[in-house]
Amino acid sequence: MSDAAVVIPSCLRPIDTDGLNKLGEAGKADPNAVKTLKSKTVLEGQFKNYNYIRDLPAIVVDEPPGLLGEDTAPNPSEMALLSLGSCLSVGVQANATNQGIPLTKLEVALEGDINITAVWGTGDLDPNKPLGVTEVRAFFTIESPGTPKEKLEELVAHAMKWSPVANTYMNQVKMSGELV
Repeated sequence: MSDAAVVIPSCLRPIDTDGLNKLGEAGKADPNAVKTLKSKTVLEGQFKNYNYIRDLPAIVVDEPPGLLGEDTAPNPSEMALLSLGSCLSVGVQANATNQGIPLTKLEVALEGDINITAVWGTGDLDPNKPLGVTEVRAFFTIESPGTPKEKLEELVAHAMKWSPVANTYMNQVKMSGELV
């Protein structure tokens, strides 16, 4: 081995450890707290929608040409998948921070299987057809020099268990709709 200095990649931008600890303590202090999330979707035309959350700029959602859209943005199912990937990434980052594990790389690649033949209720309407995403596969690429693979696998399993979005996929959710 040469005497040349070994270059270890810098860590990913960290999160506030004190802030993370305060959030954790608040959750322990009020374990039944529920926050209501809100969004507003406005159809621009065809299948292009502008989605508003808090005071952030609009998030565009569209469909690909094969589903009669303009292909200007991810479609709703893809948005759900990228929300899952982001939530899993947040979970890994938070728990790595909590455990003092420095991360130099974190990527989550997802694949989701969905039958689209019902075409929003205008196509094959077999009442036994499984609707929605029926299987999701998550592939994590995590780099943390010096951290054993088993520890990284524990981070992934923990993130999968406690991810709000993963649990939305895995658990039945009450849903209602009404014309206002």
